[in-house]
Amino acid sequence: MDNRLPALPASGLGLGLDKADTGLAKTVAPAAASPQDAAFLKKADEAAVKFESFFIGHMLKQMRSSTKEMAGEDSIYKDSINSDMLDMADNLVADQLAGQRAFGVADAILRQLLPPAVNKVDNGTNKIVDAKNSPAV
Repeated sequence: MDNRLPALPASGLGLGLDKADTGLAKTVAPAAASPQDAAFLKKADEAAVKFESFFIGHMLKQMRSSTKEMAGEDSIYKDSINSDMLDMADNLVADQLAGQRAFGVADAILRQLLPPAVNKVDNGTNKIVDAKNSPAV
């Protein structure tokens, strides 16, 4: 052991943090929702599907923008007439594709958010199935 370094106390570093009534753990760590809670599962599922819809919608918007940039001057894709209606149609297509979980983005998000016992998805209904194999949402 190096004699040049001072010896540190074994617990709390002398800051008073080793006392039982500091309340630090109560204020720092929020109460986590139980993953088995049906409301939590439903919110997680809805958020994952909404994110997949946003992702697909943004991808369609970028594809349409790239097509417009690459189009020739006399192309029908160069004109920006009805672009607001096309954007709305792209968003509706994105919502439908996300509802079908066509790209699998929502499933990947749910695999990260939920513990292994909960994150099973029924392929027939595209719903989260809890550990008891009954539809949770």
